[in-house]
Amino acid sequence: MQTLIKPQPDPATAPRCWQCRHFGMSYHRQTPYACRLMGIESRILPAIEVLRADGTPCRGFSPKSTLRSPPG
Repeated sequence: MQTLIKPQPDPATAPRCWQCRHFGMSYHRQTPYACRLMGIESRILPAIEVLRADGTPCRGFSPKSTLRSPPG
């Protein structure tokens, strides 16, 4: 009987939380990173947490808007 080994998720393939509109910082020292969409607070980036738990990349990623007013 062979034992199936689940491949470890690659954090490099996870969406970048820093560029997501749902990413935020929490007030808790132990869990500084938060995803407002999924209600996650974690020590590691939420997209990596989702990848570890589910084995699939985060499906809630939505890029931040890049519109900024000019300085001055």
